[in-house]
Amino acid sequence: MPPVPAHPATVAGFAGLARSIAADRAAWAPLVRYDTTTRWYHRLRTVPQATVGYEVWLLSWVPGQGSGRHDHGASSGVLTVLEGELTEHTATGPRALAAGAQRVFAPGYVHEVVNDALAPAVSLHIYFPGLTDMPMHPSQAASSGGAAAPSEVLAP
Repeated sequence: MPPVPAHPATVAGFAGLARSIAADRAAWAPLVRYDTTTRWYHRLRTVPQATVGYEVWLLSWVPGQGSGRHDHGASSGVLTVLEGELTEHTATGPRALAAGAQRVFAPGYVHEVVNDALAPAVSLHIYFPGLTDMPMHPSQAASSGGAAAPSEVLAP
């Protein structure tokens, strides 16, 4: 049996990394802060491009906070809800994401994430390669039919 790689090299590997970090609540929970005036985030890990190139971010969401409609430039990503519930809005409509839910997306995937619930939420985001660009897009109501979002892929 081949040795387990030090860093993920596949979509399934990155989804598994997110699940393993999520399972280690003692490592991330003490870091979480909630801020009602600005979005709170914390970079948990950076692996340099020379190695494999990815970043792991922890984000908190108070009720009503959202990301705005955006994509992640040239980065692919895995979003994992650690606590609470978030709503992901895409061209195909809203999707409720409860604790444990994962979303996997390719470069150019446009979405908006919002805490529509009455309780705070926490999410984990892995970007490969590391996030260097997050272009904002007009809200769907303001756009005039633009391009459809890329196919959505759910992690197991």
